[in-house]
Amino acid sequence: MWPATLLRMRVLLCPDKFAGTLPAPEVAAAVAEGWRTVAPGDELLIRPLADGGPGFVAVLAEALGGRRLPVPTVDPLGRPATGEILLTDDGTAYLESAQACGSDLLSAAERDPKATSSYGLGLLVAAAVEAGARTVVIGLGGSATNDGGAGMLTPLGVTALDEAGRALPYGGAALAAVAALDGAPRMRGAALIAATDVDNPLLGLHGASNVYGPQKGATRADVLLLDAALERWAGVLERELPGCPTGLGALPGGGAAGGLGAAILALGGRCESGIRLVTRAVELDAALDVADLVITGEGSFDHQSLRGKVVAGVAGAARDRGVPCVVLAGRVSTGRREAAAAGVTEAYSLVEHFGGEERGGLEAALGRPAEGLRALGARLARQWSR
Repeated sequence: MWPATLLRMRVLLCPDKFAGTLPAPEVAAAVAEGWRTVAPGDELLIRPLADGGPGFVAVLAEALGGRRLPVPTVDPLGRPATGEILLTDDGTAYLESAQACGSDLLSAAERDPKATSSYGLGLLVAAAVEAGARTVVIGLGGSATNDGGAGMLTPLGVTALDEAGRALPYGGAALAAVAALDGAPRMRGAALIAATDVDNPLLGLHGASNVYGPQKGATRADVLLLDAALERWAGVLERELPGCPTGLGALPGGGAAGGLGAAILALGGRCESGIRLVTRAVELDAALDVADLVITGEGSFDHQSLRGKVVAGVAGAARDRGVPCVVLAGRVSTGRREAAAAGVTEAYSLVEHFGGEERGGLEAALGRPAEGLRALGARLARQWSR
């Protein structure tokens, strides 16, 4: 008989956040807790993931260590908020736009990309620079703004002006009147990196306003206004900001987070894949190489999940290694055939676990996600553990 230690499974738990309910580390912890109630001898490799959106800093802090420093900032409407920066020993600062610009900071009625500002993100970047960071990595995602980073630039020393030389109000709509810049970036030589898996340009049919504006509360008329305003803004940045690349409005990634990507590019920064940055930090490939089963997940497993999001990347990597991959989600609406083609072996929904929408499953999934994930973790252990 083989020794029991040779029979234990290696299970890789690498979920994304469940948006609006649990951050990725808590998702992984709940599934692990459930699994261990059934198969305590199995080896669980816990690697929570993020792209560049909410949870980016928390996941990297768990993987890289470093100091997490709270920073007073403001939300997209200028109200006090608290963000944080992660400072690592190599002089890199990590922060996320969602802590200051996130749509989760606003009620549905408050979401208006004509008025929301990225000013709070500028406060976080300025704090990272003043803390001595040589590189500032900004996770972009989940934003409520469409101001092309104009708000972010203000705390960094650059103010947008109208024809009369007056400072513009905050918000994307005000950029329709931008004519000049005042001041110069105060970056103390720090390099900027935008961590994003969005490659949309700033302008046009595939740009920030047209693609993401409606998700942030923009009407069709708003979209046209905002796109024209960003076009004017890009022209001013190119003309007046030293080192700004030409053709800013068409550069890949410029449309990320309502044009924050373009502002970072204008400051001489560059775009990198957020999910690749995180997977390197958590050494995901090494964990995948030794796993017998992969469990990933996110809040909603739908058609967008298989197009460049965390779950798609994990499932594809598992498929390439011949390892089964199970997806846990708050809600599942992806077809079995489409999911299987992407490398997903099975998918389980918290809504269905709690009895389906007609029996209050949605409310339970939103209100008791950790309970449901523990139960699903135990169920998977009964199915898969040797």
